Amino acid sequence: MSLVRLNIKGISYSQTQNGAYALILSEVGGERKLPIVIGAFEAQSIAIALEKEIKPPRPLTHDLFKNFSDRFEITVKQVIIHKLVDGVFYSSLICERDKIEEIIDARTSDAIALALRFEAPIFTYKNILEKAGIFLKGDEQGKATTAKQEEEIIAEELLPDDIDIKSDDSNYQKLSLQELKKLLSQAVKDEDYEKAARIRDEISKR
Repeated sequence: MSLVRLNIKGISYSQTQNGAYALILSEVGGERKLPIVIGAFEAQSIAIALEKEIKPPRPLTHDLFKNFSDRFEITVKQVIIHKLVDGVFYSSLICERDKIEEIIDARTSDAIALALRFEAPIFTYKNILEKAGIFLKGDEQGKATTAKQEEEIIAEELLPDDIDIKSDDSNYQKLSLQELKKLLSQAVKDEDYEKAARIRDEISKR
């Protein structure tokens, strides 16, 4: 079976108590998206890895794993999402030490959080993408959807109906750059990395 490389398209943030998030992967050289439901902690860890300029005051679990691996010269070469059973994705870490490869089973959310830290490519098999991948089309007027709209469309289809996927991004647009920087500093201090990532996005737009 042939492998298809995936990139991280984004994360749809939820503001509800149950803490469900949609991680959206997109195929390289194609139009299909692969949505995966992940938990709050994993969403935090992936978001903090995507936002290179946000540094947590203490290492997260995946950062600790990276530091441990570096110390003992273990490298994650790639991540493969190799199985889909009853809506659950199964993944493997392809690791290497002293030119010897080992395959380690991992939850997909953990595997992707580690792939980001090791700058390792993410793959899945073509048949999994054919089974679980989705296409997004433009709206009725024929306009292409934006990345943010794509995330919201996928989250609305993927996550339960009682989850509110609206974020407070509109409130950030009303704040000055100085106010945003203060909020960013406080969010990092409070270890609220989802909020920090959204504030960083707004600062980047400025």
